Amino acid sequence: MRYKWTLLRASQFLLDGGGMFGIIPRVVWERAVTPDDKHRVRLMHNCLLLESVEADPATGKPRRYVIEAGTGDKLDEKMSTIFGLDGRTIESEVVRAGVEVGDIDATIVTHLHFDHAGGLTRRAREGEEADWVANKPGAASGDCNDIKFTFPNAELITQRREWVDARNNDAVMTRTYYRDHLLPFEDERLPLEDGRPRLRLIDSPRPFPLNRKPSREELPKNPLDERLTEVLPGISVFLIPGHTWGQQAIRFEDEAGRTIVFTSDLLPTHYHIGQPYSLGYDVEPYTSMVTKHWFLREAAERDWVLVLDHDPGNPCFRVRANDRGWFDLVEEDCGIAPA
Repeated sequence: MRYKWTLLRASQFLLDGGGMFGIIPRVVWERAVTPDDKHRVRLMHNCLLLESVEADPATGKPRRYVIEAGTGDKLDEKMSTIFGLDGRTIESEVVRAGVEVGDIDATIVTHLHFDHAGGLTRRAREGEEADWVANKPGAASGDCNDIKFTFPNAELITQRREWVDARNNDAVMTRTYYRDHLLPFEDERLPLEDGRPRLRLIDSPRPFPLNRKPSREELPKNPLDERLTEVLPGISVFLIPGHTWGQQAIRFEDEAGRTIVFTSDLLPTHYHIGQPYSLGYDVEPYTSMVTKHWFLREAAERDWVLVLDHDPGNPCFRVRANDRGWFDLVEEDCGIAPA
């Protein structure tokens, strides 16, 4: 199945430049991107709206899915200012694209950090009855209390390893997994209208066994085709660990016949093409380097179009091997203007 897709810019996002470039010295990364007076670099919450080219036989309508959800509207004023949020959310941008939130059938997130999954839920507005209230164990102080599901008829699809780590708050950051975008989805009292659970957890095969460390240039022994998990018609996911242990990439074919792969924070912007350019927020920077090598090799050999999750410019690129033993990114025209 092929999909028409629309890039949704669900708010700008300002992050500390040192955090975004990890071990790369500022004197190096500042040649490419200029920070503001608070040392933050401008990023974007890039999300995708997918609409199937063929109608669903059961409904006569296109299948509609959302990839990534951005931060959403639940952060307080102080945190929203720190991160430079501009008021756009995944909800506002789906509606702007001409689709009702109730028509979204599923959401897929690459991982569950707040800037990728926070928008899965939103604040209950005046006069609305909350779907979920943070009055149970696990709802940390500071979470938004009265919650509505942003997409009331959509299941959430993510990796089981990511969900377990998120629930345990296993991260290098103090708070990046927020209870108010996790707990509502596992509440058995809140199934979808047809009775299905709201949460679907995936167990994709790992590129390398957990009990051994691959060498820097090592490639996975099991081919990618054996590590793909089809989660929806024509949409597959596969593990790309390093930023988190359960981070996944998302692959589908578009109406032009191109293979589109949403990269997640393995390659958040085109500035991160270098092998050691990992984030200061990665749980395993070495694993990120290993993953980036085999991932870019696959992308070059299979001629994927990558969509980068935080790039503020055109986020679409093809990958080409160069004569230095590494890879270059070549812009792909997807009809997307810089944000």
